[in-house]
Amino acid sequence: MFLRLPMSLARFLNNGRLRILLLFLIVLLVLGICITYNNWPTDAELCFRDVTPAISKLEADEHIALEDVLLGHPKPRAGRSIFFHETSCHLFRKEERKQGKKKEYKLLQLTPRQACAIESAALHNPNFDIFVLFADPTYKVTKWRNGSLEQSPLIEAILGYNNVHLRSLNLWTYSEGTPIEAWFKDGQLFQSRYLFSHLSDFLRYLTLYRYGGLYLDMDVVVLRSMEDIPPNYTGAESHSSLAAGVMNFAAHGFGHEIAESCLRDFQQNFDGSDWGQNGPGVITRVAQKICGTQDISLMIEDSKRCLGFKVYSRGAFYAIPWRQWQDFFEPHKLETTMARAKDSYVIHVWNKHSSKLKIRYGTKSAYAQYAESNCPRALAASGEYF
Repeated sequence: MFLRLPMSLARFLNNGRLRILLLFLIVLLVLGICITYNNWPTDAELCFRDVTPAISKLEADEHIALEDVLLGHPKPRAGRSIFFHETSCHLFRKEERKQGKKKEYKLLQLTPRQACAIESAALHNPNFDIFVLFADPTYKVTKWRNGSLEQSPLIEAILGYNNVHLRSLNLWTYSEGTPIEAWFKDGQLFQSRYLFSHLSDFLRYLTLYRYGGLYLDMDVVVLRSMEDIPPNYTGAESHSSLAAGVMNFAAHGFGHEIAESCLRDFQQNFDGSDWGQNGPGVITRVAQKICGTQDISLMIEDSKRCLGFKVYSRGAFYAIPWRQWQDFFEPHKLETTMARAKDSYVIHVWNKHSSKLKIRYGTKSAYAQYAESNCPRALAASGEYF
């Protein structure tokens, strides 16, 4: 005996127009579900959402939130500021939000090597403002507890320099009014396989577009003043690629045009599955267009070719290539390493590879020698290991 369909359902299925309408409604429903899912903030995106309510008053056991760089004072001076970015985050998962949990503030922290980079920039460039921009809104700079001020010794060390300023930034408002605003708000960046690295790439070009000045990676040590170097420059990392760890663009004119070109290249060629595509890849491609060549040696040797954009040889900022990063930390390489970097403005210790290698205070290595001379306060505040 066959199952007989109700008369009304049988008539419906025999009506071609109604079947098409039903199919259309099902397609709309599926599309709506897909769009809602794709627009739902990812765990990584929630990392950088603002904490509410904002903390504004100072009371016992209350945190002091970092000022927003767009709102705080002093503001970056056009072309006269050095910028560092901190893009790690206090992960806040969708599941936690659904359960009603809230983000909590936590005491601002830096690693000894990050503090060293900041201090060395402040020490050698007293006429520049040093801005350290934190993308995670859950950081606080200090906390009062039982009438006393709590603060990391490393934070105290760098804030001993009057030209160091710690600020937060809101990724959404920070991108507003720039050529990359719509692309950023579309959310593609948060799908990246290397999110924190690519977020750092994104911010360095965006900051230089906003303010001009000098961008530095957090794993450098500045060895001498960079105040009098003419603007609009970067450095070669190899015979085939420029690097994005040290870049300077003027706030106006040609420098601002370079920064805008970098932002447009970033979004046009963004690839979340390629680590280097969106950092060194951007400045390399933009320089190739400016200089009219893909030959890095020609960029370095022929200053007129690049129309005033200076490409330094690797000795200026990357005297020790990343494959030899251990040379900074091996005592028997001390003399040869320092000889190779004797003319450098900056040394770059390749944190991606070296971060897990801790050195004991007093070790006779090139990095330890650089720290003693260029970031003595951070070194003293770091404890037994640096």
